[in-house]
Amino acid sequence: MAHIIVDKDRCTGCGICVKVCSSGIIDSVDEAHPPQVQEANVSRCLYCGHCEVFCPSQALLLNLRPDEKVPLPADAGTISPEDIAFYLKKRRSVRHFTREPVPREKILEVLDIARYAASGTNGQPVQWLVIHDPEKVRKIAGLTIEWMRTLLNTPHPMSGYVPMLISAWDQGYDIICRGAPHLLFAHIPEENPIASIDATIALTHFDLAAPAFGIGTCWAGFVAAAAMFYEPLQKELNLPAGRKCAYAMMFGNPKYRIYGIPRRKPLEVTWQ
Repeated sequence: MAHIIVDKDRCTGCGICVKVCSSGIIDSVDEAHPPQVQEANVSRCLYCGHCEVFCPSQALLLNLRPDEKVPLPADAGTISPEDIAFYLKKRRSVRHFTREPVPREKILEVLDIARYAASGTNGQPVQWLVIHDPEKVRKIAGLTIEWMRTLLNTPHPMSGYVPMLISAWDQGYDIICRGAPHLLFAHIPEENPIASIDATIALTHFDLAAPAFGIGTCWAGFVAAAAMFYEPLQKELNLPAGRKCAYAMMFGNPKYRIYGIPRRKPLEVTWQ
């Protein structure tokens, strides 16, 4: 079976597929020799799809579920520099949510975008756990507070910081998940040394795509820390064997609109 499918009538022999191949496994091409991958090199393919998507004549198809190929409409996704600047600058961490749940179908739409995030060697190691039940979110927040209580009067770096968080919780304030109706966990293989970075990149994709769907997000650092170290919370999450939590994010429908862009520190750049 051919590793790449080439429409010889469309192929111009431009050689762009050879140049953009991340693994360098596509044979040199010309008008008489269309691109191909030798059988001995197939195992080196990262299945990144660069050969396919950079082909200007759309003559090449990576033979990976070819029936699922979706054509890219002309100018699809084109965003002006001004629009992308405003979109990203107005992004805020949301800590006030309505009680209305985000439909599962909408969450899946955003996650479907996040699965296209970059990952080392295109390994795509990130999988997701969505806590959709607000009561379970509340339970996870409580388990996070339990973990914080174990840090009191210890050498842990957060030991001096957690008393005010515990106090707020005991007074009825959800300082952990901020009353968010949902939580998102990115989980990764335990033995993959670079997968935590892949998870951060994927979560950032979710974080940036979510506002386009009317969803507000906030990185759940306290929950993520507890999920990494507190066994009762790990049992509650019940991740598949061999996988661990990389990080967490709270999300829901934002209670308030955004009307401006706050100031930030001046840009500092060093050129060499």
